Amino acid sequence: MPGKPIRTALVTGNSSGLGLGLTRVLMREGAAVYGLSRRGCPEETAGDVSVDLAQYEAIAPAMAQLLDGVERLDLVVLNAGLLGQIQSMQEADIAELRQLMDVNVWANKPILDHLLAHGIEVGQIIAISSGASVSGNFGWSGYSISKAALNMFVQLYAHEFPDTHVHALAPGLVDTAMQEFISDAVDLERFPALKRLKEARGTDAMPDNESAAQQILDSLYRLRDAPSGRFVDLRDLS
Repeated sequence: MPGKPIRTALVTGNSSGLGLGLTRVLMREGAAVYGLSRRGCPEETAGDVSVDLAQYEAIAPAMAQLLDGVERLDLVVLNAGLLGQIQSMQEADIAELRQLMDVNVWANKPILDHLLAHGIEVGQIIAISSGASVSGNFGWSGYSISKAALNMFVQLYAHEFPDTHVHALAPGLVDTAMQEFISDAVDLERFPALKRLKEARGTDAMPDNESAAQQILDSLYRLRDAPSGRFVDLRDLS
């Protein structure tokens, strides 16, 4: 990767999927990785705390435990998130929509607030967003809404991290359990915008979690050319 190597990183949602892929690639490249996730990371990292990110009051104590003695993080990846149900907005339950907002957006607030309050120096922050945050395709419902809110959340917090590169990043298609659910459990005839996801599985258009993680890490230097606070689609950087 161009630029300085990443020596310390915080990755949320690193028990599986893209977060686990990022953790593994970062560790192979020599980084000390700290993680927050509900189930815990299966890898032996520099630090790991299991916490339900839907429980707002538990996050600040978890951060204090996880980052005790840490003065700098070269990279923070706010990756933890929920897909929710693929459904029409009329069918969407308010309680589920609230949970999606809690995990996909508000769980990130005590994390960033801890970094600010404790003066932890941060080189770069990326929040994993999605093309669904701007496409508005039928069926994405609460996921689209929460990721759109995450984009603005990042834009606002960028003002409070003036010396840090802060972006919301759509990583493109990644072959994770979420894609398996979409392919196997969603009525693709009713939600035709999702057909391309099923068709992409097993092709270069949908890399596995570690390959996708490597693409993200390789893009970090170029990502810094975009104004801090912006939403960026990884595919636009290539």
